[in-house]
Amino acid sequence: MKFTLSWLKEHLDTSASLDAITDGLTRVGLEVEGVEDKAKTLGAFTIAYVVSAVQHPNADRLRVCMVDTGSGDPVQVVCGAPNARAGMKSVFSPPGTYIPGKDITLSVGTIRGVESHGMLCSAAELELSNDHDGIIELPADAPVGVRYADWAGLADPVIDIAITPNRSDCLGVYGVARDLAAAGLGTLKDGAVAPVPGQGPVSTGVTLEFGDTPSLCPAFGLRLVRGVKNGPSPEWLQAKLRAIGLRPINALVDITNYLTFDRGRPLHVFDAAKMQGGLTVRRARDGETLMALDGKTYTLDSSMCVIADDNGVESLAGIMGGEASGCSEATVDVLIESALWEPLNIAQTGRKLGINTDARYRFERGVDPAFMVPGLDLATRLVLELCGGTPSDILVAGDIPEPRLSIAFPISEVKRLVGIDPSEDEIRRVLTALGFTVSGHAPSLTVGVPSWRPDIDGKADLVEEVMRILGVDRVPSTPLPKSEHAGKPAISLGQLRTRRAKRALATRGLVEAVTWSFVAKAVAEAFGGGAPALALANPISTDMTDMRPSLLPGLVLAAQRNADRGISDLALFEVGQIFRGTKPNEQFTAATGVRRNTANVNGSGRHWQSKAPPVSVFDAKADALALLDALGAPVEKFQIIAGGPAWFHPGRSGTIQLGPQNVIGWFGEFHPATLEALDVEGPLVGFELILEAIPAPRARPTRTKPPLDLLPFQPVTRDFAFVVDRSVEVAKIIKAAQSADKVLISTVSVFDLFEGAALGADKKSVAIEVTLRPTQKTLTDGEIEAVAAKIVAQVSKATGAVLRT
Repeated sequence: MKFTLSWLKEHLDTSASLDAITDGLTRVGLEVEGVEDKAKTLGAFTIAYVVSAVQHPNADRLRVCMVDTGSGDPVQVVCGAPNARAGMKSVFSPPGTYIPGKDITLSVGTIRGVESHGMLCSAAELELSNDHDGIIELPADAPVGVRYADWAGLADPVIDIAITPNRSDCLGVYGVARDLAAAGLGTLKDGAVAPVPGQGPVSTGVTLEFGDTPSLCPAFGLRLVRGVKNGPSPEWLQAKLRAIGLRPINALVDITNYLTFDRGRPLHVFDAAKMQGGLTVRRARDGETLMALDGKTYTLDSSMCVIADDNGVESLAGIMGGEASGCSEATVDVLIESALWEPLNIAQTGRKLGINTDARYRFERGVDPAFMVPGLDLATRLVLELCGGTPSDILVAGDIPEPRLSIAFPISEVKRLVGIDPSEDEIRRVLTALGFTVSGHAPSLTVGVPSWRPDIDGKADLVEEVMRILGVDRVPSTPLPKSEHAGKPAISLGQLRTRRAKRALATRGLVEAVTWSFVAKAVAEAFGGGAPALALANPISTDMTDMRPSLLPGLVLAAQRNADRGISDLALFEVGQIFRGTKPNEQFTAATGVRRNTANVNGSGRHWQSKAPPVSVFDAKADALALLDALGAPVEKFQIIAGGPAWFHPGRSGTIQLGPQNVIGWFGEFHPATLEALDVEGPLVGFELILEAIPAPRARPTRTKPPLDLLPFQPVTRDFAFVVDRSVEVAKIIKAAQSADKVLISTVSVFDLFEGAALGADKKSVAIEVTLRPTQKTLTDGEIEAVAAKIVAQVSKATGAVLRT
């Protein structure tokens, strides 16, 4: 919401400085986002007189001007404007001046062999308009040497404030002035609007036609002004609109824009000659179209409210008018509309059609219903002053709501809720200054809510009003009471796992990436998603139509984009949300990583000592198991099953589970069909773990570390080589060996794998190392041989293995 300081002072009688006003605005909750002061921006630009202008000796389109700047002898300026001539007055900028329209700082220059000591400026170069066809021409009485900003009335700061959604009353300058007056920064001027008497009824009828459906227009006001002379609006009005970033169009349209920002009352004007029959306010019919004032054609449906006549739809109610009935300089009779619209419907319609206008912004937040008719009178008065004409009576269809909200307000609530204890007189003064009616006496007042405050609903809202006007700085700083017990950690298990997962994957050389939560439907289907319930109703692009079922596609595509730019050896990870459905229990947190080309755990790229191998399924497996270990999961209890989801290679992937009903995640090399569907080149491997599927750790009675267990007995290692069928999983051999003696056997690891004709067809040799860790005494040779025999027996029983000799 933008307005100039002088505009504010039209409603606020104040002598406060600009700094005091901006501080006051922020203090009452209208946060100042910026102040644009043209007096500072254009301070170096002065009015100058062109003494002479002769043809440049080396350029046909340039002139060499001698310019009287009012500060000494004339200076030489080279100018390319077609209207530069002797005897005119214009705006001069000396060397060292910053030119905002060109984003340059001027210096003494040589143009085609002639020195130029300054510049004569166009309106575009000063960012006053888009006119760059020539330099600014000033009247003959413009004083030479005076600052242009002061003479042109540009020394009027523009204040930009942020309006929270509940403060629709401050979407007009008058509402802002009301708040500042209540805060003690001046006196609010009388904003009452005197009725404008009409001369006869409106010739155009109005019908509110909603049938059995809820009405989308509580009330509709209309007035006809005959014999207007439309044209450019006066300079004071154009200056106001330009200052806040609006483009002046013509007097009738500029009046409606002015009242939108001055009083927060959007209106619309129709050219009466372009209308046929009476106006009907109704729901649009499915498939109806409207060519709007922005030059675009919109297709409407029955959820939208429109204003129509015998020609069809003429305006999208509360949002934008139609081009066919718009006012131009040829307009003679004008219909002025002031109406009330259903806020939620305005918001939904604007969102569906993608239209954002100042009118929509105000109507969807709620406008003052009591100002509907006075706003129409104020618009009529301005039309008569600027365009002339004869007004009709006002026609009102429907009923203007009259809110009669009255709140019982115990003044003790102020101290109870916010800690300050103002007197009854202070409370009365604040609420009265804000437009509330106050009756009764302490301990409880009766407060009537004004029509322009739809956000006030109860006594807590009144406490907020009192606090923000008196000042949040009056709220005492009170420390929180100390607890007798130690506080519990505020971080949840899910948050802790997310942080640990990111740290663990980063330490393994993977780089964190943050990808979109949306993917294309084809990509979602390739990774087990694509359900209709997960399709976006309003996607931001055709490549982001569905919620992602996995983090893998985002990382795979990110790896390919890096490869396309020369970074082929890359390892990426992401920890984020994935979506299997719309219910909360169908949304999970996944920890995912991918490796590409030679980005192995131990390094990547070429080296003179050896050729770097491409990434394999074992790199992804190592990442997944290392992450599970970092998260404190019982890795030794997990089962790794060959094969994974369809997007992985069936023979080069695995599934990590804790029983068939609890799948923790999967890893593997991506299937060639998956890479082809994503238009990605390999080699690529990846893994994905579902953090919620990992069992929660058991609660320990104490957070202290367990005692250090150092046994004095020497561990013993023994090697075994078993010949088994090629189909036997090595994990079965390891599990069988561990079960031989769960007390003595501490670790079992594979250190060799051999296949050859000497072993026989479809046979392989698996060599394992078993570590025995005695706890009571040093083991004898006989005890070691007994354990070894148990190991051979258990492995043979479980897998049919034969000890290799």
